[in-house]
Amino acid sequence: MSGVLLLAGLILVAVAINIPFGYLRQGSEKFTFAWYFYVHISIPLIIYLRIKAGFSWKFIPLTLGGAVLGQLIGGKIRRRRDGHG
Repeated sequence: MSGVLLLAGLILVAVAINIPFGYLRQGSEKFTFAWYFYVHISIPLIIYLRIKAGFSWKFIPLTLGGAVLGQLIGGKIRRRRDGHG
């Protein structure tokens, strides 16, 4: 598989994994244990997948951006469901 497609897939996986965690995070009080847990729980898996795919640490900003995007999407879904935005 092409390196670009593999990287795009890795970023999309980071987004997809973080959507449910962003949804759950939105329902937690800010800066509580649960809030931190939902923000950080996917990071070890994303790191593992990045290393297995053969990408160096230089690609961390891209996978981190995907994780943040997933968190934001999940939070927005939760706010819309709850009628807050």
